[in-house]
Amino acid sequence: MPTATDIAAVKDYLMGLQDRICAALEQADGQARFVEDDWQRPGGGGGRSRIIEQGALLEKGGVGFSHVHGDGMPPSATAHRPELAGRSFQAMGVSLVMHPDNPHVPTSHANVRFFVAEKAGADPVWWFGGGFDLTPYYATEEDCIHWHRVARDACAPFGEDVYPRFKKWCDDYFYLKHRNEARGVGGLFFDDLNEWGFERCFAFLRAVGDAYLEAYLPIIERRRNTPWTEQQKAFQEYRRGRYVEFNLVWDRGTLFGLQSGGRTESILMSLPPTVRWGYNWQPEPGSAEARLVEEFLPPRDWLKEEH
Repeated sequence: MPTATDIAAVKDYLMGLQDRICAALEQADGQARFVEDDWQRPGGGGGRSRIIEQGALLEKGGVGFSHVHGDGMPPSATAHRPELAGRSFQAMGVSLVMHPDNPHVPTSHANVRFFVAEKAGADPVWWFGGGFDLTPYYATEEDCIHWHRVARDACAPFGEDVYPRFKKWCDDYFYLKHRNEARGVGGLFFDDLNEWGFERCFAFLRAVGDAYLEAYLPIIERRRNTPWTEQQKAFQEYRRGRYVEFNLVWDRGTLFGLQSGGRTESILMSLPPTVRWGYNWQPEPGSAEARLVEEFLPPRDWLKEEH
């Protein structure tokens, strides 16, 4: 059962994670710096949003920390957990999205979070959630295998079944039902995690949070100097449209933030700076653009040769 001390330890870890990720990405960009925006939530709590824009590497990125609390849970949180209705809550987490300028460098997303709901006379209900996923535009098997290898290795100390289970959960979650299409090539996703007890669940959260830079930085370095054309940039912007569609239509975190009176600018900082939609646009058969949808987006076992 988490105590006030435990909750403070989670908060300390999350704020330190935000610091470490921002420092590493600033160094990778080499030009732009994160601008911090501290904010308060009228209903309780607040956070610090950090945004980087128009860098040598990153066209736009956001790394946000929030710790909000309130007397009642929003509908998005109680829809699949009706027993939480009427409880006070605390929610804290770090969420980030990086949108590189170069279409050959994938977009990445990561999120780690902790939730506790309390009511007088009842035991607190708590859980951890999070994960990270990759959204390439011009995909390579090398990058996808590396991303999933890091994800598997982060899960390994917690059981052989953890990576396959949370990898499938990621494939299922980041899926645009209205397009019958995955958002990217997946990674890890987990929610409502409390089955291992507090200490082990918190250790897993740290393993996932700490693995993000290990997964993403090598991909950045391999692809950042790949030349690109305006046509490839246009395809990146077209595919970014799918990212926007998922976040605004399906993402539970976005819905929770908006329904709980969160700060809209911080909730929507994940959206890319430039996007395009073309009516019924289709890639040329056999092209790299077509390969993305046909070969990379359908869920697959990226590590099958390593089992």
